[in-house]
Amino acid sequence: MLHHPFPPLYDKNSKVLILGSFPSVKSREQMFFYGHPQNRFWKVISTVMSADTPVTIEEKRNFLYAKHIALWDVIASCDVVGSSDSSIKNVVANDLTEIIKNANIKQIFVNGKIAEKYYNKYIRDSINREAVCLPSTSPANAGWSVDMLVKAWEIIKTYMD
Repeated sequence: MLHHPFPPLYDKNSKVLILGSFPSVKSREQMFFYGHPQNRFWKVISTVMSADTPVTIEEKRNFLYAKHIALWDVIASCDVVGSSDSSIKNVVANDLTEIIKNANIKQIFVNGKIAEKYYNKYIRDSINREAVCLPSTSPANAGWSVDMLVKAWEIIKTYMD
């Protein structure tokens, strides 16, 4: 059983919450979100927000705070083989109530179908909030180009005002 090794990133000004499933091996090594260089999250989110792509963890953290984006994952602990979302078993979900109570979250988004599956199964009813599923930025979602992902992810700007 692996446990999520780092805390959520948010502050009282966060307006959207983006939830992944569970951190990849690279993310767990770096102790920060979307750490695998092949994951397109940082390229997509920075393009959507018309900003330079952050590189260091400090730049990524500052970018998220400046753009009022909260990040966390649906799963607190699970059994997983490497970084394979399809191998996830024995899920224990994260409790989102702290974020919901302490930030001005207008909309929750999930990054991909696996995050959506576990959000709907374990979290949605407990906080009574629907999540919008966005196409996964994972390199495993090879059918989606960066341009296609950017177009789909632009919906988050709707909740930034």
